Amino acid sequence: MAMVGLFWIAEGDVYVGAKPSGLAPGVRLTPEGVMALGDGQAALHLWEDVRALTVADVPVKSLMRQVGVVKDLAVDTVMNLALSLHPGRADEAPPMMTVRVESSGGEHELAAYVAAAVGYSATEVDLSRALLSRLTEGAATMATTLAAMSQWGRSQASGTPRGAERERLLREWAG
Repeated sequence: MAMVGLFWIAEGDVYVGAKPSGLAPGVRLTPEGVMALGDGQAALHLWEDVRALTVADVPVKSLMRQVGVVKDLAVDTVMNLALSLHPGRADEAPPMMTVRVESSGGEHELAAYVAAAVGYSATEVDLSRALLSRLTEGAATMATTLAAMSQWGRSQASGTPRGAERERLLREWAG
């Protein structure tokens, strides 16, 4: 499993945001279409009907966000040591982002958990949005792009690559 931009690639499966488990919301990109997963949003939007695919509410990595995450971790650690009954923030869900699917049936807003703890780099967000746009350019483009992402995921054994490699992959996939 690896994160590249806004995408979570687990073997051959490509998700926007984190890969969901159980009834958690998520969005999977399949050769057939955009699959909404989770309680209350299960649906399949076929590529032939999808006109646009965008993402909103994406947390962009910043120094303040990184400091906030470290501060929250430190406070939780101290509280957990001081009060063994304190539940901590470990049970809190990560932030959500909105995946908008514009199709012949209207606009659909799907929820997906953010996979990056401190947010995504601005460059990766821009490249990911370009890649999502590319997926709606036609069946051949979508099929080859998703196939390349899936193939990379199946061959990836070492986890999430470094930032420069993630950006290179996103540029390659976005054409």
